[in-house]
Amino acid sequence: MSPEPFSVRCHVVTGKGGTGKTTVAASLALALAADGRHVLLIETEGRQGIAQLFDTPPLPYEERRVAVTRGGGEVKALAIDVEAAFLEYLDMFYNLKRAGRALRKMGAVDFATAIAPGLRDVLLTGKVKEAVTRRRDGRHVYDAVVVDAPPTGRITRFLNVTGEVAGLARSGPIRTQSDGVMAVLRSPQTAVHLVTLLEDMPVQETADAIADLTAAGLPVGSVVVNMAAGPLLPAASLSRTAAGRLTGADLVPALDAAGLPTSPELADALAAEAVEHAQRWVAQDALRGVVERLGRPTVELPQAIGPIDVGCLFELADRLEDHLRSAAAA
Repeated sequence: MSPEPFSVRCHVVTGKGGTGKTTVAASLALALAADGRHVLLIETEGRQGIAQLFDTPPLPYEERRVAVTRGGGEVKALAIDVEAAFLEYLDMFYNLKRAGRALRKMGAVDFATAIAPGLRDVLLTGKVKEAVTRRRDGRHVYDAVVVDAPPTGRITRFLNVTGEVAGLARSGPIRTQSDGVMAVLRSPQTAVHLVTLLEDMPVQETADAIADLTAAGLPVGSVVVNMAAGPLLPAASLSRTAAGRLTGADLVPALDAAGLPTSPELADALAAEAVEHAQRWVAQDALRGVVERLGRPTVELPQAIGPIDVGCLFELADRLEDHLRSAAAA
């Protein structure tokens, strides 16, 4: 059973490259921040995609407000810098801030993450856990944290790497930190949401990721079908058109009634486009059945017309907020 959406405090968003996971993560953060909530949106891949979406300067390793929502809510964003997170880690657990700075000058941080690639993910998930559990005056600083996480192909290893590190350390700060991170990531306060398109490869990667996450004991949330387009033809004619039984001659009366040119070349070209659209729609609709059989709460987001801007993010956020409320009431 999926955790209740409004009891979830750590929302991890993943998806195959090109599915729009960063857009979905940003929109989800806006949805969760409605009605006066405070949300942190974390970027883990160093692409500055969040800054581009909100039309702000590149984000430093610092939590900065990028949006205000209904009821005085706000979204802050953070682009995690691995070197800065490493220094923070050394200072927090070993009181080695000065030594960490010296290591940075020597290039030791790059060296350490190169010889131990998992260290990068440990630092990233550790920072996520710190933000989720951070308190001030006895209350959580953030009502929710949204993570724009790595793609589905490596999401399970990314989230589970701290658990693997814990197995190498029987005691001490590393073991304590690792256990704390995994306690959050495997708890009902975390949900991993998967973004897909109605295409074969993204849907298959989504199914594989759900299986891997479940096997690792990581909680799966919703499946977000992004950039979903509706049919442009009447339902009654979709199957006939998809079967290729529409010709240019069939369109001539409609073109004539609309006062448009009725040349055979134009009519045949329009018929070919209609057949291609219908076939694509039928194929996508079949994939909807595959997504439904994954057994997760599902929401579809429409395909945007034109570039994604902040206004578009708020429109998508409205859809996601409705989905969260419906899932919470179910």
